[in-house]
Amino acid sequence: MSQIDICEEFSGGLSKLFTCSQHGEYQRIRTPYLYPDGDNIDVFCKTQGQVVLVSDLGETTRWLRMQTISPRRSPKQKALIEDACQTHGVEFYKGMLLARCKPGDALAPVVFRVAQAALRVSDLWFTFRTRSVESVADEVADFLTERELRFERGEKLAGRSGKVWIPDFHVRAPNRSSLVYVMCTGSRSAARAIVNQVHTAWYDLNHLAAGPEALRFVSLFDDTADVWSNEDFRLAEQLSTVSRWSQPDEFADVLQVA
Repeated sequence: MSQIDICEEFSGGLSKLFTCSQHGEYQRIRTPYLYPDGDNIDVFCKTQGQVVLVSDLGETTRWLRMQTISPRRSPKQKALIEDACQTHGVEFYKGMLLARCKPGDALAPVVFRVAQAALRVSDLWFTFRTRSVESVADEVADFLTERELRFERGEKLAGRSGKVWIPDFHVRAPNRSSLVYVMCTGSRSAARAIVNQVHTAWYDLNHLAAGPEALRFVSLFDDTADVWSNEDFRLAEQLSTVSRWSQPDEFADVLQVA
């Protein structure tokens, strides 16, 4: 095959990788780009005056939300989305990737830009880290920062027994301060041991829960993995307030209530 034949073969084959069809008021272009789960990335076009709007209609961020029960994106993930949009010359508007094909512009490069941005944004799925205690604690730290709640990590506190405990967070809200242990594991067999250890810590630190500046004890369960039993929650409730990471707004309310 000659060099000319290669170019002709490539040009002819490339056009077959994209299909266009009517989709309501939009023209849907199915691209050969894939989300991490293998679904095709679609780009939608709509004429508005003399401009063709090209967008993913929010499908990429909707796909991301389906990969995690967390209703929010971390500041780092938001920054990565902004970086992807800036790199490919795409606007991020109400969860949608958006670009405009203006009169005199070629449509194909604009479609490519939106599709490439969608591919980059969908790759954020790989930043949804394995659910280790360290990674969940990082997410909690990002969340507290977003809510403008001051906190300290890794503070060493002496219990009545003389043993030193290190809660994951010491959160100082306007109404009251709280100590937070983040409980996370992918193993059902290890779950009870973790709860027992945190229960022991709260018991040994119980003197900090008394007095005019009494600290609130919060046991934060990473319940994205179905490893915790009702007995685990009941044990944690004996000496602390139980929160679930799948309900971050309720966790924030616990920290801020007097």
